[in-house]
Amino acid sequence: MLTPKQHELLAFIHQRLSETGISPSFDEMREALDLKSKSGVHRLIGALEEREFIRRLPNRARALEVLKLPEGMAEAAPPAPANEDRPRRVEVVPAPANDVIEIPLHGRIAAGTPIEALQGNEGFAVPAALLGPGEHYALEVAGDSMVEEGILDGDFALIRKVDQARDGEIIVALVDGEEATLKTYRREGQMVRLDPANAAYSPQRYEEGRVAVQGRLAGIIRRY
Repeated sequence: MLTPKQHELLAFIHQRLSETGISPSFDEMREALDLKSKSGVHRLIGALEEREFIRRLPNRARALEVLKLPEGMAEAAPPAPANEDRPRRVEVVPAPANDVIEIPLHGRIAAGTPIEALQGNEGFAVPAALLGPGEHYALEVAGDSMVEEGILDGDFALIRKVDQARDGEIIVALVDGEEATLKTYRREGQMVRLDPANAAYSPQRYEEGRVAVQGRLAGIIRRY
């Protein structure tokens, strides 16, 4: 039996996956449940995992899958919209070992380096199951500004090419045509806020026209 907060979080995750196909961020879960810190979200996620209501998808940042729902919750959940422009949730099935796609590897995403300057001919082999529809490229992550979203220095970020973003999505943003960064996108009126996922860093705020969306995070690959 779930506690009220566990039930509330599971319902929120299920609704967001049904609507957008993307798991909510820890910040969004914290705000939705009116919690003071992300540690409370981590505890609730852990409890739901132990009870096998959800599981984390391997090698993907902020990717959760709902395995089952309490009685009555499934009927109350809204249907997924039939909008092909929105990210769609794909059932995870075992892919053949040779089922890989080669996408461009554009180098390291680091402050002061425009995405355009990272273009190259190097390819990066990716399991097809990690990619959804659309055109993708890969970037090697530099730095620790997104560690609380499970994105570590040296990881390879799989990026779907898009030029627009919604609140809460992790994107590649190009600021002033010069500085590329991987951050969570937020709108504040006519301003854009780029949020890190590390308490040691502060959010960055810019006028809307200064920020160009270069892509949206589709997955993470980590090499050991």
